Amino acid sequence: MESEFLEEKRYLKAQKRVKEIKGFYWHLFWYLTVNIIWVLVIINLDALESSFQYGFFGKGYGLVVNVLFWGIGLLVHWFVVFGRNLTFSKRWEERKLQELMNKDNFKK
Repeated sequence: MESEFLEEKRYLKAQKRVKEIKGFYWHLFWYLTVNIIWVLVIINLDALESSFQYGFFGKGYGLVVNVLFWGIGLLVHWFVVFGRNLTFSKRWEERKLQELMNKDNFKK
């Protein structure tokens, strides 16, 4: 009975971790997608050489501000999700070895 409880607790903890990692990768995906599209828009506006006003930050500076501040937010998100293990300690090595061994066992 107690082992089932512990197993369920481990599962819920792993499930939470997977959601955190998935959330970070979605954040990274949208960061790259939006900023690539933004670059393409700026390039196209520049190619048209129109007299269109580019807003408060001027031509291209909105991109810099977006990349900079959203990038800082993304870095903070990365630190929250992955920053717990900034050093490659002996404990980390052992966990990683165990993880790779478990993956290798399932392939056979």
